[in-house]
Amino acid sequence: MERTILHCDCNGYFASVECIARPELWDVPMAVCGDPKNRHGVILAKNELAKGYGIVTAETVWQALRKCPKLTLVRPHHEKYREYSRRINAIYQQYTDQVEAFSVDESWLDVTASLHLFGTGKEIADELRRRIRMEIGLTISVGVSFSKTFAKLGSDYKKPDATTEITRENFRDILWPLPARSMLYVGRAAEETLLKGGIRTIGDIAQAGKDRLRSLLGRTGETIWEYACGLDEEPVKRIGEEDAAKSIGCGITFSRDLVGLKDIRAGLTMLSDTIGTRLRRQGLFCSTVQVQIKNPQLQVICRQKRLEAGTNSTREILEAALSIVQASWRMNAPIRMLMVTAAGLSTDGTAQLSLFDMGAEKRCQNEKLDSAVDAIRAKFGESAISYGNTLRQDIIHKQDDE
Repeated sequence: MERTILHCDCNGYFASVECIARPELWDVPMAVCGDPKNRHGVILAKNELAKGYGIVTAETVWQALRKCPKLTLVRPHHEKYREYSRRINAIYQQYTDQVEAFSVDESWLDVTASLHLFGTGKEIADELRRRIRMEIGLTISVGVSFSKTFAKLGSDYKKPDATTEITRENFRDILWPLPARSMLYVGRAAEETLLKGGIRTIGDIAQAGKDRLRSLLGRTGETIWEYACGLDEEPVKRIGEEDAAKSIGCGITFSRDLVGLKDIRAGLTMLSDTIGTRLRRQGLFCSTVQVQIKNPQLQVICRQKRLEAGTNSTREILEAALSIVQASWRMNAPIRMLMVTAAGLSTDGTAQLSLFDMGAEKRCQNEKLDSAVDAIRAKFGESAISYGNTLRQDIIHKQDDE
């Protein structure tokens, strides 16, 4: 039986949630940014009026203000966004137990087994749009298709508050003319590689063939080719399926030994960045950070540290990992491999803070930085921004995920 998969994407999510709390914001161009007083801060979200001025996610505040001098700037409230996300996903779960969150404002639903109860995929999508609008006060765009990839492209195709069906009969007409960067896994670096190879659209990807894509982008190229051809068979996870994961880890065997604080910090930053990003995308927090160190003689030590509060902050994971290494390793002793693991995973990142806890301000700053980095990467690809001390490609050899 052909699958029916929905991808539901909240429109201007951060901005829309802020408008619910402050209804006067619906009537003015507004944007959510890390720090409204910092002109070099980044736009995280904007409403439709701001979009009309050409304001885009991930541009700087000063660029946005040049386009719209009367733009209203609002600080983000991430706990509020998570709460609305929980309410929205609770509605999705009334239609299927296969609900997989892609981010705080996006989810896939496999409604194949529910069609006899609720109607066609389009009918379910339209009902969800109506319910989210009436019960939550937000709008969503929904893509309906036979694969996760095409469902997501469908939700991106028409906004706001729209349903787009991508079928086996129409996907070549609708999707193949779109830019190659529209595809999952095609970030800025991959797009540049494809453009150099004369591949500009999703149709070009499909028609270039698997071997050609593999030669340009390796295994990722094969995956992108399969997606462009409608061959994506990845299942939508069931509710709670991701909770089975006890940890998220990432390791690098370096092309040369790391020696000294500068090298070690660079290696740990790469790993912490990867893990923090994966935690945030899954809406998870870790309560324990573990570091595994291997020397050139292949001797291994493993140490861990329990955190005061759950976190998915790249900087907090890095600080914990670095403190572990400094406490358990001679900094001038060579390191061949490092692995950082986030353990004790949960969906609760609430910290028990004193009213006078100075760590609260630092935690808030870390959250703003992560949000800005995530927004830039979502817009321009994973390679669009990196931490400064990771730009030392001479130490990178191989990366292994858990």
